[in-house]
Formats: sequence, structure tokens, C-alpha cells
Amino acid sequence: MGKGRVIIIYERDNEFNSEGRLTGPMLIICIAVASAGLMYGYDIGINGSITKAESFLKKFFPSVLRSQKNAKVVDGFCLFYSWKLTAYNSSLYIAGIFSALMAGRLTTSAGRKGALIIGGIIYLIGVSLHALAVNMGMLFLGRVFTGLGIGFINQTAPIYLVEMAPTKWRGAIGIGFQIFFWSGVAGASWINYFIMSSLNFKRWRIAVSVSGFPATLMTIIAFFIPDTPSSLIQRGKVQQALKSLNQVRGTKFDSENELKYLIKYNEDMRIASETPYKMLLERKYRPHLLFAIALPTFQALTGFNLNAVVGQLIVTSLGIRLKDVFPILIIQSTIFFVCLLLTGYLIDRVGRRIMLIVGGCQIFICQVILAILMASESRSHGTSIFSKRSAFVALIFRCFLGVGMALSWGPLPWILNCEILPIEVRSAGQGLSTAISFALSFITIQTVYPMLCHLKYGAYLFYAGWTLIMTIFVVLFLPETKRIPLESMDIIWHGHWYWHRFFDQTMLKSKLVELSESESVEPSESVRSSETIHLKS
Repeated sequence: MGKGRVIIIYERDNEFNSEGRLTGPMLIICIAVASAGLMYGYDIGINGSITKAESFLKKFFPSVLRSQKNAKVVDGFCLFYSWKLTAYNSSLYIAGIFSALMAGRLTTSAGRKGALIIGGIIYLIGVSLHALAVNMGMLFLGRVFTGLGIGFINQTAPIYLVEMAPTKWRGAIGIGFQIFFWSGVAGASWINYFIMSSLNFKRWRIAVSVSGFPATLMTIIAFFIPDTPSSLIQRGKVQQALKSLNQVRGTKFDSENELKYLIKYNEDMRIASETPYKMLLERKYRPHLLFAIALPTFQALTGFNLNAVVGQLIVTSLGIRLKDVFPILIIQSTIFFVCLLLTGYLIDRVGRRIMLIVGGCQIFICQVILAILMASESRSHGTSIFSKRSAFVALIFRCFLGVGMALSWGPLPWILNCEILPIEVRSAGQGLSTAISFALSFITIQTVYPMLCHLKYGAYLFYAGWTLIMTIFVVLFLPETKRIPLESMDIIWHGHWYWHRFFDQTMLKSKLVELSESESVEPSESVRSSETIHLKS
């Protein structure tokens, strides 16, 4: 068979989602699920502050407090390094690794809804233990339970949003999790600002307890929302899947036809659900496995944690007091939040691939400039690594780097993984990807301070090199998923210059023949604007 357009695949698959209608119930349900991002964002934002509170350190880390008070700082690059505090912070990520892998199987057997409920309950237990901690054992146990809950939620919520959303709006709805994540970070900055001036022992407990409110709300709502139709069909609950479709698509939508199509697409799911992790090792899932590993790895290698640490050093160089830092954090979080809204607007118009390439270039340029600025300071100015003039310039480019992250490598890997993975391995693949993300976050937290302490400006060059590599990787190997239905996502691999060799072209030809003999459908707008994909002979 010679080269030909695979346009009929799009026509058929967009029969159910061509209008891209956003119904009220669907928006409310997706907003409720996306709000799970608040829990993770708030925890990240608040924990970085309470570990600097004197009352907290005096209770649980007195040796760290004594070291900070008595130490004579020799090198400004090493100012904030403490392995005990990094071990406490990173315990959350160790727990998240295990729960994400468990969730990879649980979301297949118990459904997306069930995994959200379990994650919310475990998170609430962790918050309670953390806020009421009276000794180190209770403190770390609370941190571990919090990590377990976050692992479940981070694995499940993005899948839920992607499976529920219409094709036309899948990117905008899928990015909701990241929008709420940064809302949580910004909310933590506000709370920090109002209580840091007199942060006594009881008040840091209140700050930790606040995260229980969105967690409680999300968990309660999760009991009343429907599970995704794909998940229900995968578990043999066809009538509930139809009810779910009617609830989120509206009565004017032809839910029964979409249900029949989903059943046909999910006909092998019972076999697949038995060994989803083992299936990922099969040859036909090789591209999916690679991206499940590569996307979170590249996301961690953008050096975002390094950027946060350098932000502390810039503030120190400018002579800003700790309690005056929070307005700056609020402004930065607000800028990041606005950029995420812009990403939600652009993602289904520009496409994921272009945004990753442009964002990668912006991140790379900012990293190189920051490395040059750090290298130009030939000596450390006491506790400062920048002169005040250089610190202002570094602050500007650090902000530009954050904008580049918000428009690309910050939110997009979470969406791309859920889109690329077929439903039979989607839970396992997302679980693996989330676990890798937690593992790399743990490693990054453990190494970012000593890396900056020893490599100094070379730390930015290290991450700049990886940013260049990942941008080239996207150019060569990442296909575009914009406006392609999840059920037709295999087409992006068949039409790719490299990945087509891992797939059976005979199966695609049979599908084309079958669809060409069926009743034709008027092409939708997304079909007319889609790329031409060539079938390899």
C-alpha cells in the first residue's frame, strides 16, 4: 500500500466529540477533581516555610537551629544546606513512589473515583498526624502518610481529567490540575505572609492543618461524582458508563453511540488489566514506556528546584529579611498562575509539541545567562553570591525561566502521559511516571544544595545541557497529540518516521478498510485542521 492520508480515522473518531461541548456538570466535576492539585501545591508551599520557623526547629531539629546560629558562613552557595531537613522534606517523595505504583493497579481495579477517595482519606490522616506531632516519629509518620495520599492523587487526577474531557478541550481541562497546584502554592505564600511575623509553635500547626480543608472537600465530592466511562467499561459496568456519559455530555449528545464505540475500543481490557505493568514491556508499548520514563525525567532535569534555591540566595544577596520575602513569592506564584491560564488557552490551539520546544529554548537561554551572572561574581560576598546589581538582573531572568516552565515543561508532561498511554496500560504507565517523578524529586532535593555548594554556577550549566538534550528529543521523537481522540492515539505512532516500526501496519490497514466501507461522516473542524499522516508501506 502506498502513501495515503489517514484522515478517515479522525473523521470517525471525532463523530462523538466534534462539537467539543462543555456542559455545566462536566465542568463542575472536572473542577472538583482538579482541585486535588491544591493539596500537593499547598504542602510544597507551606512546608518550605515551616522548616525555617524557629519554633519548629527548636522542637524537632534543635541541632540544626544551633548550627545555623553558631556557624560562620564561609560560602554563600552553602548557606541553606542541611541534610537533616532535606531528609525530612524528601520523606514525602519516598512514600509517593510506593503509592503511585500501587495506584497504577488500584485505578484499574477500583476505578479512578475509588483511587481519589482512598488518596484523599490517606492524605487527611497524614495531615492530622503532622499537625498534632509531639515527637520525631509522629512527625515523620505524618509526612509519610501525606506522601502516600499525594501519590494516589497525582497518579489518578490527571487520568480522570483527560478521560472525561472532550477531545477539543482535553488540554485546557487537563491542565486544571496544575492550575490548582500553583493556586495551592500561592495560597501557602499568603498564609505564610500573614503568620510569619509571629510564627509560634501553635501557628505552624494551624498552617499545616489548613491543607485539610481542600482535602476534605475533594474527598467528600469524590463520593458523588461519576467514574470515567472508560474506567467503568474496563470493569464491566456498562450501564453505569452510559449513565456517566449522559451526566457529563448532556441529554442532547448521542451517548449510546459513544458507549458502543468505547466498548469496542475496550474489548481487550479485562485481559490487559491482569498484568498492566508486564504489558508495558511488550514491543508494541515500547514508545509508551519510553515516554512514561522520559517525560518526568526531563521535567526534573529542567532544574526547577535549583531555580527555587537560587531565589533564596538572590533574596539574601539583596538583603531582604525573611518575613519580607513572602510578597515576592506571592508575586512570583501569581505570575506562574497567570502563565498556566495562558497555557490552558494555547495548548489546544498551538499544540503540545511546539510549546515544549519554545519553552525549552526559553529555559535554556535563561539558565545560560544565570550561569554567566553567577560566574561573573568571582567571590562570594559574605552570605551573598551576587552583588546587588547582579541580583536584580538574576531575579528578572529567574522569573523568565519560571514563565518558560509554566508554558511548557511544568504542566505538559502530566497531560501528555495520559494522552499517549492506551487505556489498557494507562493506569500502570501513569503510575510508573508519577513514581519516577517522585523519585527524581527526592534525588533532586537531596542533591541540589550540595550540587550548588560544590559546582556553583556549573549547576546551571548542568541543567542547561539537559534542557538542550530534551528539546532536541522533542523535535525528533515526540508526535503531536492535539485534538486527536484518545481512542485514535495509535495513529500518531503509525505515522511517525521512527516509531512506526514498533507497530503492525497490517492492523492499521485493516482498520482503514473497515472504516472506509462504513458510513462516511462529514469532517469536523479538527479534521480539516489536522496534520496529514502518511501510512508506511
